[in-house]
Amino acid sequence: MYLLSAGGLTVGDSILQLIVILVVFVIPVTIIAGLFIFMKKRNERLKRVEEKLDDLLERKK
Repeated sequence: MYLLSAGGLTVGDSILQLIVILVVFVIPVTIIAGLFIFMKKRNERLKRVEEKLDDLLERKK
């Protein structure tokens, strides 16, 4: 049992701390990346709609 402890912390405690640190960093990065992807797709959709409207207006003339 003493072989699995390092400085009063067990290996399980260390692993749990690493998981918590990863979660604290991964969640905000994932949210920010998701927002960038959403905004990029939104801009592409808006460009397509604008092109379609321009085509319709040109046909109407």
